[in-house]
Amino acid sequence: MKGIFESLRKTRNAVFGQIAGLLGMGDITAKTWDDVEELLIQGDVGVQTSLTLVERLRERVTNEGLYTSSALLKVLEEEMLRLLPEPKPLNLDWPLAIILIVGVNGSGKTTSIAKLAHRLKQQRRDVMLVAGDTFRAAAIDQLRIWGQRAGVPVISGEEGGDPGAVVYDAMQAARVQKKNTLIIDTAGRLHTQHNLMAELEKIRRIVSKRVAWAPHETLLVLDATTGQNGLAQARQFMSAVKVSGIILAKLDGSAKGGMVLSIGHELGLPIRFVGTGETMEDFAPFDRDAFVKGLLAS
Repeated sequence: MKGIFESLRKTRNAVFGQIAGLLGMGDITAKTWDDVEELLIQGDVGVQTSLTLVERLRERVTNEGLYTSSALLKVLEEEMLRLLPEPKPLNLDWPLAIILIVGVNGSGKTTSIAKLAHRLKQQRRDVMLVAGDTFRAAAIDQLRIWGQRAGVPVISGEEGGDPGAVVYDAMQAARVQKKNTLIIDTAGRLHTQHNLMAELEKIRRIVSKRVAWAPHETLLVLDATTGQNGLAQARQFMSAVKVSGIILAKLDGSAKGGMVLSIGHELGLPIRFVGTGETMEDFAPFDRDAFVKGLLAS
């Protein structure tokens, strides 16, 4: 099983190792801060978050009289942590906990659903999956295959059918079979297609009318390799549904891990889980400390 540190190798080597080197070179000048800012933006931290981070660093260096490389790196680590909301455990303390999974096609949504189901099953949850993406037969088949690998049942309908009806039937089946966790896949909606976002809102309404306070979690799957495009996707999904957290897929294949900092700072969304590889086990709760240390380690 890959850990967060190993998954950040590309991001660390491409950008953040250089920042650590800059701050350890001796005298800090105006050019140093310009270089740090430029590297942060290259690392997909985003302009707004990069400016905020450098401003906070400069202020602390001035106010606290910092000059050693160890002190500077410690402050950088602390300020990065400040940008990241503390991830909370999933809200599963319900007779039937419902988790809605959203995200665009190709983000790693289906594999993330299977990995999450596998993890919850290991925690002795009785999990059922719902193939709510009825627009593509391939999506239904893919979820069935991954459901078999995870050892959890999958409720599905016909291709082109009403996803709301499939979700309704799944909630009924989950109650009959005494399941306590229902994970709903949804179509990989392009965030520019407003009619598909409206369909997503409809599913959410159906769920909320039939189960108290549901969905109890709405997790957005983002592909770490998309960098700042992931931030734009997140904004669109947040306008359609109340996103409670992020699953960051493909972190091990990306040099753009800095996007995590801008998601935390600009959207206030916690990263709940990260995908760190291809196997079912390569999926872990997000650890802020391990993430920041993994970015800055030499």
